[in-house]
Amino acid sequence: MKATFRSMVSLAALGAAMVACSPTVDDDMSEAPPSRAGLAPGLFDAGTAIWNLELTASVPPPDGFFDLDTVMIPLGRPDDSEGEDEPADDDGSDETAETGADDSGASDDEVGEEETGPGLLAFANSDLAFTGDRVIMGGFHGFNVYDTANPDDPEHILSVVCPGGQGDVSVHGDLVFFSTEQNRGRLDCGNGGVEAESSPERFLGVRIFDISDLNAPRQVAAVQTCRGSHTHTFVPHPTDDSIAYIYVQGTSSPRPDSELAGCSGGEPDENPDTALYSIDVIEVPLGSPEQASIVSRPRIFTNHETGEIAGLWAGGAMEDGAQTAASTVACHDITVYPEMGLAGGACGGNGILLDITDPVNPRRISDLADPNMAYWHSATFSNDANKVLFTDEWGGGLGARCRAEDPENWGANLIADIVDGELELRGFFKIPGEQSDIENCVAHNGSIVPVPGRDIMVQGWYSGGLSIIDFTDSDNPFEIAFFDRGPLGPDALRVGGYWAAYWHNGRVWAPEIARGLDVFRLQPSAYLTANEVAAAELIRFDEANTQTQLHITWPDEPVVARAYLDQLTRSGALDQAALAMVRDTVDAWSSGDADAASLTAAAERLDTATTDAGPSSADARRMAELSAMLLRVR
Repeated sequence: MKATFRSMVSLAALGAAMVACSPTVDDDMSEAPPSRAGLAPGLFDAGTAIWNLELTASVPPPDGFFDLDTVMIPLGRPDDSEGEDEPADDDGSDETAETGADDSGASDDEVGEEETGPGLLAFANSDLAFTGDRVIMGGFHGFNVYDTANPDDPEHILSVVCPGGQGDVSVHGDLVFFSTEQNRGRLDCGNGGVEAESSPERFLGVRIFDISDLNAPRQVAAVQTCRGSHTHTFVPHPTDDSIAYIYVQGTSSPRPDSELAGCSGGEPDENPDTALYSIDVIEVPLGSPEQASIVSRPRIFTNHETGEIAGLWAGGAMEDGAQTAASTVACHDITVYPEMGLAGGACGGNGILLDITDPVNPRRISDLADPNMAYWHSATFSNDANKVLFTDEWGGGLGARCRAEDPENWGANLIADIVDGELELRGFFKIPGEQSDIENCVAHNGSIVPVPGRDIMVQGWYSGGLSIIDFTDSDNPFEIAFFDRGPLGPDALRVGGYWAAYWHNGRVWAPEIARGLDVFRLQPSAYLTANEVAAAELIRFDEANTQTQLHITWPDEPVVARAYLDQLTRSGALDQAALAMVRDTVDAWSSGDADAASLTAAAERLDTATTDAGPSSADARRMAELSAMLLRVR
């Protein structure tokens, strides 16, 4: 570590200054968004652009989890013609399937491991998990826990040093699950790495920590896997709350049998037992997590007609002029939606839909490929599970992919409707092309913002900042809020920005790869009313894992009804007389003066309008939900 105590104090002061100086929304809520272009560079004093959000907290990395020299390693310069520091190839992170890669899609060697020790991502922050009043932030060096009883002033309360990347986390009770995929990962969480090509000291897979005693966190299990754990997904048992499962997405090359018995690589036509073309399913007895073990390795890419294990996209461009798409040998992320019995897999060259009603044996029921997609990276369902938003990590997160000259559908979000169990392509969304040559930018992780009656998502775009979009109309998604910072430095591309952005209990939480943890609050705007924001802020979960999607049910509260009415006013779906009648009824309900007859009459008026609007429209669904609410509270 080269960051001194003095420098860490400076980081804290600068983090506070970042919040104090953040701009707020103008009184004119219809104001056009500010430009993201040309923001001043800087580590903790970069220029910012903010629209329809408030930055309420900015927490720098804790001591021991930041190194200035590592953060400022340049990847490339715009005028560098020799290629020594160029970003990863534009091959859709194809190398992720074979090389022991980090989340950038570039191997450790490509990011300078031999010159910088564990590489430029050695101290990078990665994903989040939420439990009670705590936020857990994973990273390549270990994980940190924050007390968030006051969400606008998070307090760091625990660090666990355990290098090995990429450090994705999930949580259940006092158990923290932690992904390890780099060859330097040690069974004992030590800093020294492992030099031997094959060693019993190496660990690649999923660790389980018990943090019930914050003064003495301990590793209680370490489940080795053939390809390590790039990401993982917590999957509850459908009927037995004493058991959970972990889906392990390994994207590294298979380890040698001499290091972990039973591991082997190669294509299935030559080696039917290859560790490629599968995921690992770990069963965890929650009362005895030390007994966790792999119980299945589902071949979820199999061609159902021929039985071929390598049954999906083989890699390469899908048509003339298309970018090179990764081969489908592994999933990068799998998002499960237990209440719906479904999972969405972002798997190299395909997006897939899985039936997980039997969680030990997930079964692919639909798949999708598209020439615009290089590397299907993550998946998020709408709350009703009628659509999935997939992200594309074109360039692997190490490249500048949000410039004016970059194709608008490359490195973007792809939205697919689920129609009769099949994925059907609809629209794309990408942030405006205002990023520079020295800002790594591409679509990355996010989650649903729980506004009733709409499909809204917040997500990270690395150095493109964070963005909130409405994708209620699958064919026409649009942006409603964002925050962006300038690049880390003025002269070269460096890896920074938001790994992700997630909504949880009334705030947006955004892990910044280099700068720490940021917290935001939504602001009312022309695109989102105060009632819609307040209705979203009603939703609370005691525990949330970002790849385990939770079903949202809004309470029967007047502010939720008013959120629906605001949407119906915005769309013009109800005539003025009907709007006034229903609004007066909701006002009377709010003040305790509504009677059963008036509530019933308002519901009937909505039912008539619902029939006229047609059952498939978003407005029809809003009116049906509002009508049902009024009948429930009679």
